[in-house]
Amino acid sequence: MTAALSRLRPEYELFQRLKAGPGRTTGYRLTTAEHIEQLARDGALLYRNSRYDAEYAIDTFGVSALVDSGRIPVLHMGQVTGARAVGAFPIRWVKVLLWCPRAVTEERCQGRGDKDVETRLKVWDETRQDLLDHANEPWSLVIETQNLDPSETARAIDQAVHGRTAAEVRDVAKLVG
Repeated sequence: MTAALSRLRPEYELFQRLKAGPGRTTGYRLTTAEHIEQLARDGALLYRNSRYDAEYAIDTFGVSALVDSGRIPVLHMGQVTGARAVGAFPIRWVKVLLWCPRAVTEERCQGRGDKDVETRLKVWDETRQDLLDHANEPWSLVIETQNLDPSETARAIDQAVHGRTAAEVRDVAKLVG
């Protein structure tokens, strides 16, 4: 999705979260848990979470660096509280909820060759429950990714960013059914 956005407009750039722990390294700025803790003590984190036996963080320095260089940061979030927390950074955020059924998630994981499919499906279940628990959270855009290809999704997101789409409460219960 982010690659499709970047092809559409080069100013879109994936925000590389800080990561301490095992697993994938592509798309992250690797660090230590101690460094993340120090940033938290210094008030320099917008959000942090643990998942897949690793710790992740969104730091104000990283977001500032992208914004100051004229880029549009694209953040991949898996928790509603995280999507809400980054709103503390003073730019106009467009909150996009990308969703697909569990079976599609499983198929995509297998197609990518993920070795932790069951863990990823557990996270899908947790995310579904998180969305239900925060059903009144406003979203600028909701996209069911099994219905649009990445370039169509990127165009919809770009229109929301440049069209000043307002966030509103959506029927999340129906979406995640």
